[in-house]
Amino acid sequence: MKLVIIDYGAGNIQSIKFAFQRLGIEAVLTNSVQEIVNADRVIFPGVGEASSAMKKLLGSGLQNVIVELKQPVLGICLGMQLMCNSSGEGHTKGLGIFDTEVIKFNVDLKVPQIGWNKIKNLKGNLFQGLTEDYIYLVHSYYAPKVARTVATSTYGLEYSAALQKDNFYGVQFHPEKSGEYGAKILQNFLEI
Repeated sequence: MKLVIIDYGAGNIQSIKFAFQRLGIEAVLTNSVQEIVNADRVIFPGVGEASSAMKKLLGSGLQNVIVELKQPVLGICLGMQLMCNSSGEGHTKGLGIFDTEVIKFNVDLKVPQIGWNKIKNLKGNLFQGLTEDYIYLVHSYYAPKVARTVATSTYGLEYSAALQKDNFYGVQFHPEKSGEYGAKILQNFLEI
């Protein structure tokens, strides 16, 4: 299986690569259109601030490639947020894969949310064989619960911990930092 991690300069690439190595898969880090299009699975990572990450993505010219992919694609953290219509962080236009806006937490809790939180309301093959458990998150912005939500978490309000549309999957949390539970999610993604 050829697994590609898109390298556009805004990703938490090494920890994701190591997580797949532990599953016996050697991921390829690349910004090559040919390698991305010909991969069996694609990871769209992201860390940092939305508008800066989107500028890097636009600079790479990969935005149109990503939305046209037919194989399973997993957006992680900011990667998932950039797959939405837009983000309030830097008034950023997203890729429009998930029909929702990403907004800032406006709760009486510390923002960003950092640490372990429970994931629930699990649906779909990304969560095959899993029950509610704890995942690791670091974020100030979130996607509200919508029709494409396949898992939720709560931080002052319930929000989308995961989204799915066709071959596109997005997780707000970091499966690569969520222990055995996160490893199972990554394994499920490989088996989709």
